[in-house]
Amino acid sequence: MKYTRLTKEQLEELHQEFINFLATQSITAEEWNDIKKNKPEVAEDELDVFSDLVWEGVLNQARYLEHFSKQQMFLFRIGEVKMTLVGVKVENETIDIRTKEGYRWLQDNLLNESVQIYTSTKVISEDRNKDIFALITQGANITQGELFQYFEKLIEVEE
Repeated sequence: MKYTRLTKEQLEELHQEFINFLATQSITAEEWNDIKKNKPEVAEDELDVFSDLVWEGVLNQARYLEHFSKQQMFLFRIGEVKMTLVGVKVENETIDIRTKEGYRWLQDNLLNESVQIYTSTKVISEDRNKDIFALITQGANITQGELFQYFEKLIEVEE
């Protein structure tokens, strides 16, 4: 397994897609029930393969990621060859940008000396999706990139 198995809730959401996946392998509902009952290891393998296929599809589409911690915000733009980061660090320990009040403080104080904004670029490894998945497992979320694009207009970001 390349990624992680989808959760029970995710699998329930993708129920129809999983049925289609089984159908592409000529596995009927009756056969699937038999596999689950009599060959649980085969059923586990099928769930793992399906999970990896779903992750590949999601990761292939990912262009932006965001990760927030108490005093830092990491905004990523993911290209085919390189990944660009816009980082924001609040050096005021009383501020938690994950809260509505803290985020509002950040919006009002972007130019404050206790706010550091920086950028960085790195070449993506041969396995782009694995790089993205590593960031997701560390807490990043896939987004549409509005926040990255906002900061891109404020500061000079390498293409």
